Amino acid sequence: VQLVESGGGSVQAGGSLRLSCSYSTFTYSSRYMGWFRQAPGKEREGVATIYTGGGATDYADSVKGRFTIDRDNSKQTVTLQMNNLKPEDTAMYYCAGTRFLLLSANRLRPSQYTYWGPGTQVTVS
Repeated sequence: VQLVESGGGSVQAGGSLRLSCSYSTFTYSSRYMGWFRQAPGKEREGVATIYTGGGATDYADSVKGRFTIDRDNSKQTVTLQMNNLKPEDTAMYYCAGTRFLLLSANRLRPSQYTYWGPGTQVTVS
């Protein structure tokens, strides 16, 4: 199982970035894929998740209306479109997946995810 993120970089406040996560074939289909982030000195937090079976999404309140998560099961990719970026969005962004069905209250919790990519840095100035 391998997840690889791409698309990070540096951008000015108000700008946009699009992150992409490519994942290898799981033994069983991954039920939820998500994007998480961790800023220096802070805990890792959930940003957005998507149910690969039906497309249902969950977002952290801090990114609602600005970020959009999507997936393409045929290409085995998950993307995160980030618009109107703010300096507080600066962090290392990670792609993650889990084979388990998750209760709504748990979908943004990093502890619920098994598979993780190495991360991609996003810096907003």
